Amino acid sequence: MSNPAESQARRRFLKIAATAAAVAPVAAVVLPKIARAQDLPHVDPASDATAKALNYVDDASKASSHPSFKAGSDCANCQFYTGKAGDEYGPCQLFPGKAVHSKGWCASWAKKA
Repeated sequence: MSNPAESQARRRFLKIAATAAAVAPVAAVVLPKIARAQDLPHVDPASDATAKALNYVDDASKASSHPSFKAGSDCANCQFYTGKAGDEYGPCQLFPGKAVHSKGWCASWAKKA
């Protein structure tokens, strides 16, 4: 007669192996599509419709004439910017799939909490 503990361990191993075999092809397809910030295309203020609507500029100093501009505001200190501190470009929640310049600015700027 076989040992019940060995049977349970074998069944558990087979379940884990089967799950891993099923997940591996999905992971191989999905993981490369998760882009890092460096790989994201940069927002082009001249051609991107969202950028135009939000008055996005790559250099916040060029937005000083906009009525909602506040001195010292830029993408790096905005609540919608999800890039790391010190990165030149990073993702922004307002521009999905694209990266904004950390020194940029748009009319939706809101102070990071």
